[in-house]
Amino acid sequence: MKDIRVTTLDNGLRVATDRINTVETASLGMWISAGARYETADVNGIAHLLEHMFFKGTLRRDAYAISAEIENVGGHLNAYTARENTAFHAKVLKEHVPLAVDVIGDILQNSTFDATELARESEVVLQEIAQAKDTPDDIIFDHFQSRAFPGQPLGRPVLGEGEIVSALTSENLRTWRDRHYRASSMVFAAAGNVDHDTLVAMVSEQFAELPAGSSGDVAPAAYEGGDIRETRSLEQLHLVLGFEGVAVGSPDFYAGALMSNLLGGGMSSRLFQQIREKRGLAYSVYSFTSPFHDCGLLGVYAGTGSHQAKELMPALADELIGLADSLDEAEIESSRAQLKANLLMGLESTGARCEQLAQHLMHYGRALAIDEIIAGVEAVNLAQVANLSRRIFSGTPTLALLGPADGAESYEAFAGRFAA
Repeated sequence: MKDIRVTTLDNGLRVATDRINTVETASLGMWISAGARYETADVNGIAHLLEHMFFKGTLRRDAYAISAEIENVGGHLNAYTARENTAFHAKVLKEHVPLAVDVIGDILQNSTFDATELARESEVVLQEIAQAKDTPDDIIFDHFQSRAFPGQPLGRPVLGEGEIVSALTSENLRTWRDRHYRASSMVFAAAGNVDHDTLVAMVSEQFAELPAGSSGDVAPAAYEGGDIRETRSLEQLHLVLGFEGVAVGSPDFYAGALMSNLLGGGMSSRLFQQIREKRGLAYSVYSFTSPFHDCGLLGVYAGTGSHQAKELMPALADELIGLADSLDEAEIESSRAQLKANLLMGLESTGARCEQLAQHLMHYGRALAIDEIIAGVEAVNLAQVANLSRRIFSGTPTLALLGPADGAESYEAFAGRFAA
């Protein structure tokens, strides 16, 4: 923690650095608590479209200059939109940090949202939506999310729906940005060879006019679960099975991560060994966690042939239901070692450290030391994992199927396995 410093500017913007003097680069960017979850139904997709439009011209730079100025010095500039936040990040040589700060500040505050550019970029996003829908192992997760949180912002697709996206105007974008891109809900983070005080001075000057206040609260999520099936003529049936998991700040957060890892986190995991290696029921099978600030999901993805679906679903249920009573200490220790190694290996990347620092400040309001995180992983024991497993896998499942689903077990029969 001695190399991590955080300063809050007068307008509420937090500036955080993780200094690494042994590298010649810096990863830096702005993270905003204003993802798809902050949208209303009538503008679903606006956070993602706005992210695109920030790169399409400002009062000082055209679209080409925005990317060229960073790339001409060997740097990289990118962005992403998620359900709870949006980020704009760059990686540059240490001497080009002022340029990266200037470009990021320019696009976030001075974008023109030109109507001609908007019409063109809306078409690009529509193609992105179409591509996602044509990618079964991608769109299946949107189906899963929509069934887990039906009729809620957290259940809507990040990309939005085509008819809504195509109707959004430049004024819609400005209004949404001005409402949600506010200083107290934003973190400017950097990791690498960067001086904290120098960065604070640059960010303070660059974002002096940033509106104070926050992006606003979101409605609490209410997990529901259930069944969603889309029949398509595909070679494989894509399946996502999940349950209500744990939130970011939950006392069971680390236990949930450890449980997911031993369940389906690698080639030695239970699901990979039992479902793929021993029974040959799926080519791809893995588990995942999706923690949000007030809720979470724990799930399993599998891709299988249509003739194997009938056998796969009860096999998955057996593995999940039987987990609590079949755990052993060696398995817990192996999963713990994997999580710790992943955490420590991540410290070798300035990009990962920058992302981690920003996310910690948004979720916890402070930077977590690596020793604190490791201690959280170390504190997880077999009984905690077993109890969490019993609680999660006795809940209402969410089941999403895409492909030749005719031979799949009915939701009622499948859900009944977990209620028994």
